[in-house]
Amino acid sequence: MPDLFVSNSLSIIIFSVKVHALYEGSYSVDSSKKFLPFDPSIHNPKDRPASLFVYVQPFLVETTNGLIVFDAGLGFKNNQGELIIHENIRKAGFDYRDVTYLLMSHLHYDHSGGMIYEKDGKMELTFPNAEYVIQRGEWESAFSSSSNSYHTDIFDVVQRSGSIHFIEGNGNLADSISYEVTGGHCQFHQVFWVKEDSETVFFGADILPEPEQLLRKFKAKYDFDGAKSMQLREEYGKLAAENDWTCLYYHAKTEPVSKVAIQDGGFKIIPAR
Repeated sequence: MPDLFVSNSLSIIIFSVKVHALYEGSYSVDSSKKFLPFDPSIHNPKDRPASLFVYVQPFLVETTNGLIVFDAGLGFKNNQGELIIHENIRKAGFDYRDVTYLLMSHLHYDHSGGMIYEKDGKMELTFPNAEYVIQRGEWESAFSSSSNSYHTDIFDVVQRSGSIHFIEGNGNLADSISYEVTGGHCQFHQVFWVKEDSETVFFGADILPEPEQLLRKFKAKYDFDGAKSMQLREEYGKLAAENDWTCLYYHAKTEPVSKVAIQDGGFKIIPAR
């Protein structure tokens, strides 16, 4: 595998909640949906025509209900053969076996590829002691879809593990976690909140994948329903500002964690440092 462009993870303490951004790298992806490592300091985007350029960044959140990982990343390994997400969790001071919940916003490959990995010739769960929390509609949609954004061979391994916790619609998980089906990016995409004491952490996944998307209105061609996704970004941005949420951005280029404020009829991003 080519060398991967990986930055240091970012750890932020927000009152009683501690967030670790687990940066997995930057990539280009074309119509084949193959993700290739892309380091903007040495690679030229003109050499990869008709490609999207994305940053992939799961999150580890410390809570009173245990360690939570938001989405699993691509599941790529570093040059020493260790999963990048395992490496980043270790650098944050934890062991991947201690993760309590893997909360999946949806099952597109750039979010779900890291649910499993190859170890000694066998496919294993990336988080062997975690509940894999998945929206049932998204699971069923993935298996019935003809889109190459879904890799059902991954899901077969997860299904055999017995670690799936299916949820349906909107609701609550444990004492501090809530979820809501949004649609928009895909039919059963969902978002999550973690609420502890007076702090709320919001994971918008691919409805709010990077803070810059709050600063401009557009319909993305890669969304199942671009108009709805645009509307939801506006709604969640306003709620984040009004309720002082801390937002986590899975595809952020520069600021993976921020607060949001209303300014001059639009939004202002306030990096969490």
